[in-house]
Amino acid sequence: MNTNHGSEDAQSSPHELQRKLSNRHLQLIAIGGAIGTGLFMGSGKTISLAGPSILFIYMIIGAMFFFLMRALGEVLLSNLQYKSFIDMAHDLIGPGAGYYIGWSYWLGWVLVGIADLAAIINYLGFWLPEGVMFTPMGQALISAGCVLLVLAINLVTVKLFGEIEFWFALIKILAIIGLILIGGYMVFTHFQAPTGSVASFSHVWSNGGMFPKGTTGFLAGFQIAMFAFVGVELLGTMAAETKDPEKNLPKAVNAIPTRIILFYVLSLFIIMSVTPWNQIPADQSPFVSLFVHAGIGGAAVIMNLVVLSSVMSSMNSGVFSTSRMLFGLARDGQAPQALAELSKRAVPAKGLFFSCAFIMIGAAFQYFVPNTIEAFTLASSLCVILFITIWGIIMVCYIRYLKLQPQKHQASTFKMPGGVWMSYIVLVFLLFALVILSLEPDTLKALMISPIWLVILAVTYRVLYKPRMRKRLPK
Repeated sequence: MNTNHGSEDAQSSPHELQRKLSNRHLQLIAIGGAIGTGLFMGSGKTISLAGPSILFIYMIIGAMFFFLMRALGEVLLSNLQYKSFIDMAHDLIGPGAGYYIGWSYWLGWVLVGIADLAAIINYLGFWLPEGVMFTPMGQALISAGCVLLVLAINLVTVKLFGEIEFWFALIKILAIIGLILIGGYMVFTHFQAPTGSVASFSHVWSNGGMFPKGTTGFLAGFQIAMFAFVGVELLGTMAAETKDPEKNLPKAVNAIPTRIILFYVLSLFIIMSVTPWNQIPADQSPFVSLFVHAGIGGAAVIMNLVVLSSVMSSMNSGVFSTSRMLFGLARDGQAPQALAELSKRAVPAKGLFFSCAFIMIGAAFQYFVPNTIEAFTLASSLCVILFITIWGIIMVCYIRYLKLQPQKHQASTFKMPGGVWMSYIVLVFLLFALVILSLEPDTLKALMISPIWLVILAVTYRVLYKPRMRKRLPK
């Protein structure tokens, strides 16, 4: 039935992205974006740093991201010519902002891809023989295979990407709902763990209160929790490929608070009720330890599959969004023109190859640095710094939109609650998140390296692209 899908797209408009993502795809991709690998793997370390106050951390970050996404949604819907937030920044702030946000978003997802490759190696170690896993060549080949798989998925059609991402997200959702149901059952039946502790909601507050590590622990928890939210803005890169955006985009954005409460707050509340927070290992996924407590024999297998699908989902989304960013940059004359070409299936194939070539550098890391923990920490920290600046520019775009186009704001049916004051609150929060990154040695190192990227962008913008810059969208 869908064999001619790609050619039909191309015939309708060979030079434009096609609106092939349905409401079903968009809703699940929005959920998948909000459930990152950081939740599955990073929450153990966050609990060890912050204790039960992790629940407040996720609620605060979740609230800020709801307003950020409402702002993004309002601006994108104010002008359906905006293909993504590159166009938005280019139009509302200037070509330099479009250049920065586009290339930084591209690098951010390339870093996520490299960090994901390190995580995939760790997860596959559960199944593959030790001789294969711990040779540099074996790790590099596995990494290369993962990148090629994701490239193949994205080259076919945007509808196939949406379909596969739909199922990846569904696996994550079912795993978390399963965990909440099993954990809830264990609490209500007063399940006794091998350690002797009996599952009870009181574990959450009875081991030193809600802030057992004080203000320092509470603040330290933010830096890891922020990485878990990378990808929530993915909706903003899909605006040009979404059917009926006026109806479907608001639905996906408005559901964010419910998803944060269900998937982050409730799941971690249940985990800390079954296992006292001070007994949860920092270096393991608390999602795995709960299933182990439940005595389910295949728990490790089930959760390893879930976490592996989560990482593949992250890479899949990253490759998709980077290729769309490159497409937008090339259309604005801010990237090589070849990246603005679409394949017969209306997919930016050259952008996909370009992004995957850089993620392949991750495979080279596996060969030269078989111990990838340091590389993973540095890549994920740099990634968070880039994303904080991108989220900040989105909020500045909204403030500019309110000033330059008040009539569009008045006519909007999807206004951001709080308007300009809420925008400044979100910006202050993002600045606070950057300051927190300077408190830990690992993340401070990444913060000190990050200005190099600003220098690279400033030089390339002035030397390569400024002379032939042309604006595409009218103000």
